Amino acid sequence: MSLKQKIIAGLLKEPFSRYQLVTYNPAEPVNMVVGSMYSLYKGWIHSDIETLNLLIRSDWERYFTVNSIDRILAEHVWEHLTEDEGKAAFKNCYDFLKPGGFLRVAVPDGFSSNPAYIDYVKPGGTGEGAHDHKLLYNYQLMSRNLQQIGFTVRLLEYYDENGIFHKNPWSASDGMVRRSADHDSRNHGGELGYTSLIIDAVKS
Repeated sequence: MSLKQKIIAGLLKEPFSRYQLVTYNPAEPVNMVVGSMYSLYKGWIHSDIETLNLLIRSDWERYFTVNSIDRILAEHVWEHLTEDEGKAAFKNCYDFLKPGGFLRVAVPDGFSSNPAYIDYVKPGGTGEGAHDHKLLYNYQLMSRNLQQIGFTVRLLEYYDENGIFHKNPWSASDGMVRRSADHDSRNHGGELGYTSLIIDAVKS
């Protein structure tokens, strides 16, 4: 997306998001992107903190009923929350998802074997937005926090504690994560330049 397109999208994203949130058809699958920034995916409702703050229960209640959302997608959002805030946001997602629905969450991976990557994404790191990062997750920490809420965890992409990368099949139609092994342009020639910890958290 060009700078001009980003400026236009930035000016339009709040009214567009609010329009989507108040006009969606609850009889059809309800798929929502949180922290969508400039992402636009067909068939998805897009929201940002201006229209739906993950931590504010009344924001959720303004647009949704409990057990009403099929899928929630969050790409590089949770690292901007403290651990306690992250747990509170997970709880809201859990409550408003339908049974069998899921949250697909992607964050920088704290077990990455690449020191330059860690320096880029860690709280206060060198990367874009890292000045606002509050927590560097790994699959163990995020899995534990999700399971404490009641989610069943499916690991999609992650580094383990030995720095070995694991990837399980997943479909972009269930929630596109651009910063991933197959979809990030920094990954080429069999080399992983940038990946994310990606988890599907399923509501029982």
